[in-house]
Amino acid sequence: MPILVMKFGGTSVATLDKIKRAAKRVGREVANGYDVIVVVSAMSGETNKLVGYVNETSPMYDAREYDAVVSSGENVTAGLMALTLQEMDVPARSWQGWQVPLKTNSSHGAARIEEIPTDNILAKFGEGMKVAVVAGFQGISPEGRITTLGRGGSDTTAVAFAAAFDADRCDIYTDVDGVYTTDPRIESKASKLEKIAFEEMLELASLGAKVLQTRSVELAMRYGVRLRVLSSFEEYDPNAGTLICAEEDIVENKPVSGIAASREEAKMTLLSVADRPGIAASIFGPLAEAGVNVDMIIQNISEEGRTDMTFSCPVDQVNRAKAALGAARDRGEFNFGELVSDTEVAKISLVGIGMRSQSGVAAKMFKVLSDEGINIKVIATSEIKISVLVDRKYTELAVQALHDAFELDKS
Repeated sequence: MPILVMKFGGTSVATLDKIKRAAKRVGREVANGYDVIVVVSAMSGETNKLVGYVNETSPMYDAREYDAVVSSGENVTAGLMALTLQEMDVPARSWQGWQVPLKTNSSHGAARIEEIPTDNILAKFGEGMKVAVVAGFQGISPEGRITTLGRGGSDTTAVAFAAAFDADRCDIYTDVDGVYTTDPRIESKASKLEKIAFEEMLELASLGAKVLQTRSVELAMRYGVRLRVLSSFEEYDPNAGTLICAEEDIVENKPVSGIAASREEAKMTLLSVADRPGIAASIFGPLAEAGVNVDMIIQNISEEGRTDMTFSCPVDQVNRAKAALGAARDRGEFNFGELVSDTEVAKISLVGIGMRSQSGVAAKMFKVLSDEGINIKVIATSEIKISVLVDRKYTELAVQALHDAFELDKS
């Protein structure tokens, strides 16, 4: 039998009625001839509640016990989903991560998947089981302890199972009906994409689009797992949602497929740094060690033998960056005149694989922003992405103007 992986997020299994609705979708795919692996998240709000219990009990908690507690929400949902399917006369059973077993490394709270043996579940399919309901977000370490994959890890669980079992497809059911050209809350004319390439989705996810966890898209691209994002709350439609697939499966590549906006950005500039070999390593080494996620980087010559270094990072990491750079200066690793931070910026990004073959996208973007009176503070580009930092107050205006200029409402 062909295998289909179906993942249901927290809002899709938030109540018993929603679990029943999801189970009916699973039953329909079983009737279509699939053996189904269902990956479930905890019921909406449950993980946050469990995290709160841990923090209240032990602020300096043991990460192994943290994983034991917060992974329990998925176990509950998996059991309830299996019971619901059994009531529908669909042969199903639940599987916790250790029962599969989903093997991970020992990085509690942010574990990486190392192996998913298929023997146990395939044996049960061979005995007549039609649905394996797997608790997402969790696995087991080499030491035999429960691990978790980080928030949003059920997406990664689902894609990993699809890759391990060579599934026909991995359907991600959520509270949105697909991937849009931009955030519909910012631009009412945002349109749903029928297809989007892995690389484009990876860029959008890393730039702030919250439809899929970044690691899940990376995994899907690496193993060629076709993903479909669709809503749990709409009526059945075999062509619903957005398909995330290889570039060659898309007939025509537009220069821009989507626009991402991230308000939680900061711009930091080190003034009057020595212009010498190794200075960049001296600056960004301590930032990496401090866990600061640096994104856009620009170096300017300010005066003879001196340079200015500008970079962006998440706004909630500014104090960490200041402390790391100050400590490095105190240790004599490098010196600088002043550290200037701007915590009122937003990152606006155009993404599209069509940029590889079509010129003029950057020039058009800059002209549109100029016409709206929006000053660009920093620019960074890649083969399929152009990102700029602008004043945060212009976020909506920038997105709307660019969406109109590139006619994304006609996607």
